[in-house]
Amino acid sequence: MSVCDVLYRTDSTSRKLAMLIDGDNVEARLLDKILEEASKHGAVTIRRIYENWTNSQMSQWRIVANKYAFQTPNQLNYTKGKNATDTFLIIDAMDMLHSGHIDGFCIVSSDSDFTGLAKRIREQGMFVMGMGKETTPESFRNACEIFTYVEILTDQPPIVVTEE
Repeated sequence: MSVCDVLYRTDSTSRKLAMLIDGDNVEARLLDKILEEASKHGAVTIRRIYENWTNSQMSQWRIVANKYAFQTPNQLNYTKGKNATDTFLIIDAMDMLHSGHIDGFCIVSSDSDFTGLAKRIREQGMFVMGMGKETTPESFRNACEIFTYVEILTDQPPIVVTEE
C-alpha cells in the first residue's frame, strides 16, 4: 500500500468531498437533490458555487447558496464571450487537491472544460464524481469515477425556491 492509498483511498462513509458547482450549467432548484446524491459518496465539507454574481439572473442561486451554506466566490468576466469562472473553479480545485483537507471532489457542470481537471484528480488517486445534464460531453462523464445526470435526481418537478 502506497502513501497515496493511505492519504486518499477512504470508504465513502468517511470520505470528505469538495462540491464545486459551475452555476452556469445547472439549475439552482436542483441543489437539494444534488447535495443528497453527493452525500451518498461522502460528507460534503467544502461547498462552493462559482459564478459572476453581478449577473441579475443568478438570484435563485443566491437563495439556495445561503440556505445550504455554500460559499459564493465571485469572478468577473474579463473579456466578453469568455467565462472566467471555469478557470477560477479549476484553480481553486487544484489548490484543494494538494491541501490534504479532502478525499475527493464532486464537480457539478455539463461543461467539457472540466475533463482535464477530473483526469488530474483521478491521477492523484482521489475520488472524483461529476453531475450534469444528459447533454454533458462524453469526455467529462468518462473522466469521472461516477457521473450522475441531474435529470434523474428527482421523479417530480422540484419545488421553486422563493425568498422567505
